[in-house]
This record gives sequence, structure tokens and C-alpha cells, in this order.
Amino acid sequence: MGTGVVRVTARYAELHCLSNFSFQRGASSADQLFERAKAMGYEALAITDECTLAGIVRAWQASEKYDVSLIVGAEFQIAQGPKLVLLVEDLLGYQHLCRLITLARRRADKGSYRLLREDLDRLTGLIALWVPDRGAEAAAARWLKDVFPGQLWIAAELHFDQDDQVRLQELHELGETLALPLVAAGDVHMHCRGRRALQDTITAIRHHVPVAEAGQLLFPNGERHLRTLEALERCYPLPLLEETLRIAERCKFSLAELHYQYPSEVVPEGHTATSWLRVLTEQGCAWRWPEGLSPRLHDQIEKELQLIADKGYESYFLTVHDIVRFARQQGILCQGRGSAANSAVCFALGITELDPTRINLLFERFISHERDEPPDIDVDFEHDRREEVIQYIFRRYGRQRAALTAVVSTYHAAGAVRDVAKALGLAPDQITALADCCGRWTDNLPPPERLRESGFDPASPLLHRILVLTGELIGFPRHLSQHPGGFVIANQTLDTLVPVENAAMEGRTVIQWDKDDLDAMGLLKVDILALGMLSALRRCFDLVKGYCGKELTLATIPQEDKPTYAMISRADTLGVFQIESRAQMAMLPRLRPQTFYDLVIEVAIVRPGPIQGDMVHPYLRRRNGQEEINYPPELERVFGRTLGVPLFQEQVMELAILAADYTPGEADQLRRSMAAWKRHGGLEPHRERLTSRMLANGYTAGYAADIFRQIEGFGSYGFPESHAASFALLTYASCWLKCHEPSAFAAALINSYPMGFYSPDQILQDAR
Repeated sequence: MGTGVVRVTARYAELHCLSNFSFQRGASSADQLFERAKAMGYEALAITDECTLAGIVRAWQASEKYDVSLIVGAEFQIAQGPKLVLLVEDLLGYQHLCRLITLARRRADKGSYRLLREDLDRLTGLIALWVPDRGAEAAAARWLKDVFPGQLWIAAELHFDQDDQVRLQELHELGETLALPLVAAGDVHMHCRGRRALQDTITAIRHHVPVAEAGQLLFPNGERHLRTLEALERCYPLPLLEETLRIAERCKFSLAELHYQYPSEVVPEGHTATSWLRVLTEQGCAWRWPEGLSPRLHDQIEKELQLIADKGYESYFLTVHDIVRFARQQGILCQGRGSAANSAVCFALGITELDPTRINLLFERFISHERDEPPDIDVDFEHDRREEVIQYIFRRYGRQRAALTAVVSTYHAAGAVRDVAKALGLAPDQITALADCCGRWTDNLPPPERLRESGFDPASPLLHRILVLTGELIGFPRHLSQHPGGFVIANQTLDTLVPVENAAMEGRTVIQWDKDDLDAMGLLKVDILALGMLSALRRCFDLVKGYCGKELTLATIPQEDKPTYAMISRADTLGVFQIESRAQMAMLPRLRPQTFYDLVIEVAIVRPGPIQGDMVHPYLRRRNGQEEINYPPELERVFGRTLGVPLFQEQVMELAILAADYTPGEADQLRRSMAAWKRHGGLEPHRERLTSRMLANGYTAGYAADIFRQIEGFGSYGFPESHAASFALLTYASCWLKCHEPSAFAAALINSYPMGFYSPDQILQDAR
């Protein structure tokens, strides 16, 4: 046997990689890229999407998941200038990169950017990779050396083309002439070679041409993927690979270094955020409960204030209170919805309108010790006056500190199959028929029998190719759009945290992160939403006050009015909120609501989830005495209000707390896992924990198994009780007004929906 030679494999960090957040450029997600980088033994991976950081939070999460260092960066094509990749060294460099992206994006229309040479000035904390074209001008390089002294490299990007050696020699000569070092880079667009077909397809989609006609728009081969270290050694000299590590060692910035600061002007001089929130809460308690607080309510408010202080969320509540206070001063009707309705502090501050003592209070659905992300408060305003609130926010905090959050619009099956089929040359009528097979808002590809019904041959090679590529494209980001009302407000300028770009609507700006990214980064978001029924209710209140002298609000409308419930039970509900659809009108005579909580159930039960989960008929049978109500007596607090049928997310949380000794925070983690398990898994640890604790508390194994099966199913149909209760308040208010002030309600409704949506005669006749 020969002694042989042990070959030492090079180490490598990829410095130029585009994810699918480059929108129809990158053909792989950050998760796929980092998983592959880990498998290939890479030291670090730079995500350098073109003039955007829209996907950088996902990349950071993927880097943590796979334990591969993330280098934050971006690619730019300077107007009438060179192509650059900028990599972040430190926090200051990150802030400079955000501002540079903001500047380039704000200068151009939505979806594009324009970066000028004069923008690249005093950009410390950034390393620049110059990607020279053939025949690159030395003048451009000298300018770059002046802009990035000691921070500029020439990127050698080789992909096993026939002239790689000639190109490498040209780059070496260029580097020697300009005294610039060379470094290897991959211009990566996909995690593996198998994504080449998808890469070609999205390139054709981006350029609006069929793949067959894309020609030189496509890459000449499939080498723009994360290659093995052995392949890289065959392509690059070892010094160029080692240079990637020296650069990676300098790029140590992490998104964990970002520290969001709440707006400070909401706290008056002489107070801290904690003391001022207490003052406003005590004032609100005197307004909301003039007769005084019960011991239970007092303890609840103290508990909430303590938890808010422990989590450092005081300024968040003060900011939302400031917005709502402005709306109230201007006579704009508003109401907080969702899990905020579980908070007595929110009610005292005037953020919500539903007295939490009217529902089963579970504050931990809103905030808990175990949850590290800030709460999410959604506030509905009159739809035709919401713009006044938006402009107040811009005036109060400035456009540098307030912007709307983005929404990442992703490919669903129908949209993906349309784009893919068009790129692969299918005829327009066939594209439409194929998209119809997918249905709307689904991520599932059509089954063979559905394809045959529409005239397609499932065995067709072309159709097979279209469906495979469609499956790969589903879930990809398609574009950034504007959130309907989610505002991000900061104490510092936003472009030190995240790039800001123009929205499609003139005068609006949008940050490049969406809600999930904000949650991960701990940034404040408040949803300023619009609701047409609030406009109708406010107009009706004004009419009643003007003609009758009665001062009505959502909180002062007489409660539990029998004539109102009689009208609801007859399904005379045209024009009211939430229960005027055919499905709701069909349900009302069967459920016959008699109390406010009956309305809460009515709002929640006529939805696809409870119907698909087979919760509707068992509830109705038990309500009508046709089926036995059976659950352990000690779970009365959980199941009593819904007759043993679990309808709400809060019930599952309470069940875990009572039967399995979960803490409120653990119960909220269960709720989150329950909602996401079909997509991401994660329920198994709860199965073991829930079962073992229920057995320890004396429940049978069979009952514990039944409970867990219900929890699994709950992911499909669970509805927040607090959200249903917020909507039910508007339902009751609109029904009471229709019942007792039909003329005023009809007039208010007509004026709120001016497109002939409602007929006055219909509404008046229906009310009488």
C-alpha cells in the first residue's frame, strides 16, 4: 500500500448570496441556504439581496437555527456606475447601510431604486466588494478606493465557464494595477444545483418573457449555488478562498445588537413611563367605574400594571393611548379589538370599549412573562376619518420616526401556477383553467382527478414540470405591499433600524419588515385600522343626540335589552354588524341569542373553522337540550360558558392551566404552537407535558388523549374569544340602534355606505 496524501480541504465563507427576498432573482429561501451552508461546512454566509434588507430577519433566524454566521449585506448597481456588494462590519455600518438603502429607495418609485455616486460618502463600518465588468474602467476603481479606503476588494466570481482562467488572470492584473486585493465570491442565487429550473423560470417571470425566449437573460450554467468546498478548490486559488475568512472575521455585526426605543414624548416631565401609566390608569378607572373598583378588579389592574412594568411595555401603552386620545378629542369613534379586550388597563385608558368584567378575563392571552415580544394592539377607527389619525401620527412623530409596516405578499398555488405556466409557454385559456384547478388562497396543488375534470393530462411531461416548479415557488415572497394600518413608531429615526421605502400610495412610507419580523425584533407596532360600521354608529349617535338630546356611546348603550335580542332572534339584522350574512341570518333563529355572551358565540361560531371542526351542531344540540352536557365538574370555568364545546383559544389556555398546571405563559406558548402546528410542527412537547400532568392530577389517560386530539384540531378553527367579544359589542350596539332608533340608524347607514349598499326602505321595513 502507498502512503498516500491526505488532502486538506479549504475553509470558506460565501460573501455574495441572494435569497428569494430579492424577488424573482434568488431561487431559495434563507432557511434552505443556511441549511445547505451548514452541510457544506461554510464558516459564514452573507445574504446580500439587491438594495433591500426585507429578508434579513428571516436570514438571522436561519443562521441561529443552523449555527452558521450571518453576514448582513446588500447588492447595488450604481446608476451609470459599478456594481457593488456592501457587507456590514459593525452597528454603525448597519445604520449606514439602512440609510443608503432608504435613500436609494425613496428616490425611486415603489419596487425600484436609484443609487448615485454621491450617495456613497463617509460610509464607515462597511466592506465593499467590487464586481467589475469586462473592460472595467480604472477610473471607477480609483473613485471606489477613495470612498472605501482600505475597505475595498475585487470580487472574483468564477463559475466553471470556459474562460475562467483568462478571467482570473484579468482580475489579478486589475488588482495589481490598482493595488486592490482579490477575494472569491459565488454570486449565489440558489442553494443547490437542482434549483436551476426554478431559477430560469423566475428570471423569465421577472423579465416578462417565456423561458424559451429568455436567451442571455439566463445564467449559462447551474453553478450559482452553494458549491462544495472541493468544487471551490478546483475553481479558485487557495489564497482567494482564505481571503473570504479574513473578511468574515471582520463582519461581526448581529441583528441582536439593535435596540428599539419607545417614543419618549408620551411621558411628561417629572414622570417616568411607569408612574405616568399608573396616573392615566387611575384616572381612567374613575371614569370607567365611577362606583369604585371591586377587590377582584383592583387586583387585576395591579397585576396588569406590574406585568407591563416587568416587561418594559409602559411606553407602548402610552403611545396607543395618545393616538386614541387624539381620536376621542376629534370626535372620531374608535375601539381596540382582539386580545387587548382582555386587558382592564386598556379599558381604563380608553383603548378598548368592552368592559373586561363582562367576559372571562385572561390577560395572558395578551401579555405573559414567558413571551418576549411586545403585545399587538389593533384599534379600529371610522373608515372615512382614519386618515386624520394617520396624519396625526406623522405630525406627532415625523416621517423619520413613523412609517407603515410592510406585508410580504407570498405566492399561493393559483398565482404561482399562473406565473410558471406563462413562463413555460402555456396558452392563456389553459393558464386560467389550470389556476382554477388550484382554487383561491390555497397552497395545495390540484389532485390528478381535478386536472382530468378540467381537460388536463396528469401524465403530460410539460404539466408535470409546471406543477413541480409551482410547488417549489409556493410560499416564496412575491413583493412587498403596504399593511392596511400597521404603524411602527420609534424614538430614534427608523432608518437606523430598518430601511424605509415608498409605498404605492403617494405620501406614505413603508419599512421593509412585516409583522413577523417586527415581533422577532421587538419593535412596536400599532394597527390603525378602518371600520365602516364605526362611521355608521358615530353618525347615528350624532343624529340621536341632535334630535332626542340623548348622549350615547358604545359603553353607555343600555345592556341586555330584551326587544333587541328578540329582533336578533328573528334574524331582522339587515345592515347591522357581523350578523347580516345569509349564514348568520340562518343561524340566528336556531341559536336565539338572549345575552351578550350569546352574541359573542354567534360571532365566532359561524365561521369556516368551527363549521369544519364540527363544533356548531354539538353546541346547538346542547343548547336546545337535545344532547347531554358532559365535562368534569372542576372544568366548569373552562367549559361552562360554551356547554362543554371548546370554541375559543382562551378555553384551551384555561384548560391547560387548570387540568395540567400550566403557567399562564406556558398556556400562551401552547396556543401559539397549536395555531402553527400544521405548518411547523411543535406540538409534541406539549403532548408529553399535558398528558403527564393531567395523569398526575387524576385524569384518565383516555381523557387526556381526547383533550389533546381536540387541541390538535383547534389549530384549524380556534377563534380568540376577546376578538369575538370586541366585535359582538359593535354587533349589539348596531342592533340596539336599529331596534330603538331605526330612522336614525337607516340614515347613518346610508351616509356611511354611499354606493347604494343599503336601501332606507329595506332597513326601516326590516326594523319595524
